[in-house]
Amino acid sequence: MTSAGPAGRRPNILILMADQLSGVWFPDGPAPFLRAPNLGALAGRSARFANAYTASPLCAPARAAFMSGQLPRRTRVYDNAAEFGSDIPTYAHHLRRAGYATALSGKMHFVGPDQLHGFEERLTTDIYPADFGWTPDYRKPGERIDWWYHNMGSITGAGVAEITNQYEYDDEVAYNACRKLYDLSRGADARPWCLTVSFTHPHDPFVARRRYWDLYARAPELEPPEAIPYDAQDPHSQRILDACDWRRYDITDDQIRRARQGYFANISYIDDKIGEIMGVLRDTRQEAVVVFLSDHGEMLGDRGLWFKMNFFDPSARVPLMIAAPGMPAGRVDTPVSTIDLLPTLADLVALPMEEVSPWTDGQSLVPVASGADRAPVVMEYAAEASVSPMVAIRDGRWKYTACLADPEQLFDLHADPGERIDLAGDPAHAGTVERLRAMAAARWDLNAYDAEVRQSQARRWIVYEALRNGAYFPWDYQPLMQASERYMRNHMNLDILEESKRFPRGE
Repeated sequence: MTSAGPAGRRPNILILMADQLSGVWFPDGPAPFLRAPNLGALAGRSARFANAYTASPLCAPARAAFMSGQLPRRTRVYDNAAEFGSDIPTYAHHLRRAGYATALSGKMHFVGPDQLHGFEERLTTDIYPADFGWTPDYRKPGERIDWWYHNMGSITGAGVAEITNQYEYDDEVAYNACRKLYDLSRGADARPWCLTVSFTHPHDPFVARRRYWDLYARAPELEPPEAIPYDAQDPHSQRILDACDWRRYDITDDQIRRARQGYFANISYIDDKIGEIMGVLRDTRQEAVVVFLSDHGEMLGDRGLWFKMNFFDPSARVPLMIAAPGMPAGRVDTPVSTIDLLPTLADLVALPMEEVSPWTDGQSLVPVASGADRAPVVMEYAAEASVSPMVAIRDGRWKYTACLADPEQLFDLHADPGERIDLAGDPAHAGTVERLRAMAAARWDLNAYDAEVRQSQARRWIVYEALRNGAYFPWDYQPLMQASERYMRNHMNLDILEESKRFPRGE
């Protein structure tokens, strides 16, 4: 366990989160073609986990898992409309209990009436709804819910815009994060702090501001990746394509290039916003453990698939970089999980691990950064485009997937990083399949898991329809602002106010 810092004061923590940013573009920090100098600078002083995986390749399940250190079956956040229970400890709870000031600026896709989950302060509302309206329904396999399912319009509509719904949101996220860092620098609160800043880019739609779009005008990486014909796709990939209404669109190579250009452009936008935040941290002479990660990835046309919702690396792998004392900078190839962040933070700030360990499925990455092993990484998915819960294991070079509705899959990621050769039926790999099948069976009762998800969905459909009948009181977070405590008011002394709001003083 690392030390608590000078004079016993625990270190500050800054968590920077992107949305739908695939780890395949961060093999060792940002890939060289990406215009991301601020993330590149952070990578240079970070432990860089080249094979970090989400706990679930969808927003709300991934984020609940990242915050709690628990897999979706344990949090019961199976999909983007499942309630995150208030009794589940998150890293914000653990840190706040230990004396931290905890704040969130941006997206976390909490569903349910608790919109804080341990954060003492939330600086923005969320970008997505907090109710049960996006609940899938396993009772209706193949049903497409048009008003909220993904569709290929994100590809055909890719292009340039100076303001969008998502830019409006992320501009606000960055502004509030910088304002909070300025407030923290002025010393009114002596506690150590944990600030989480969570953006919605580069999530589709693939629309970018001109100055970022033009950065990638001639990038070779815009070229369409190899697509697999629909009839040759595995059953789950076929369901994803059907859920995305692929037959209604005739996607051209130029549209694919434009979608990829918009995606890369918005990585550069996020890099700029992170540069603003890191600049305020530097200018106010504050130090912090800095974490950068994403909730899940983006297929971006690989295999002919888009968005996420599967266990292939572009969807399931995420960037994860941690700059902290006690974690040497450098590339770490050991597979790890986003659920490892909670025990890692606890370890870095010297929280009693016996009070944290019962509430997490993850492992501290502090020893992993110095060469220690980690147990095999596991993932779960039980949301749209699935018809029964799906599970996966990344064990060294192997990735194994299982589902009651689909054939097993086995990929050798060392020999076949593109995951094109399914070895599950190859007699030469029968021993590996049997070992991983036994590992999965010891962890998951898939029949019981399936029943739990179906019960949750059915309950939520009833509750949602009831709550939308008559007066409706949404759970969407309303940011609080104490206007009478800002700027100058008549219960304040002007001289004291001006002095206390200045940092640095006397220069």
